[in-house]
Amino acid sequence: MTIDWLVHDAPFLVTFTFFFCTALLRGNATYWVGRAVARGVENTRYQRIMHGIMYRRAQRFIARWGMLAVPLCFLTVGIQSAVNASAGASRMPLRRYLPAVTVGALAWALIYSTIGMAVFYAWLLLDWPFIVAALLVIAVIVYFFLRYHKRNSERIRDAACDDTMPDQA
Repeated sequence: MTIDWLVHDAPFLVTFTFFFCTALLRGNATYWVGRAVARGVENTRYQRIMHGIMYRRAQRFIARWGMLAVPLCFLTVGIQSAVNASAGASRMPLRRYLPAVTVGALAWALIYSTIGMAVFYAWLLLDWPFIVAALLVIAVIVYFFLRYHKRNSERIRDAACDDTMPDQA
């Protein structure tokens, strides 16, 4: 079995199984890292945070609603690790976490083995100069987007500071 076979000729079930196992392993690994971090903090000066009222409230929230948050995070980009680590750090019960992460991994595998592979194949068919040009256009758009939001947040912060300053009369 070569990588060429996996990219071009692999049956859907093989691709789906690969993505499912990858998502399931990653989600569980992140959960256990979160649990280990929470356990490691218990004998330090941060222990008061782990046993404070806000943390216990967060634990109860994740224990109750994590069954929805965990699978939904697999449909997003960028917060999967945060949600899974938070579930581990707050000690979400495994009887709730394992079914939730399984549903999320199934959804993620379905998306990536269908839409994701279609996008991958489309990229393979494109010419390299077009790909480089597209990446440059995306980079420029992201740069101006971030620059605009930074300036906008500075204006909002400055306006808030001006509103809180007493009048100098």
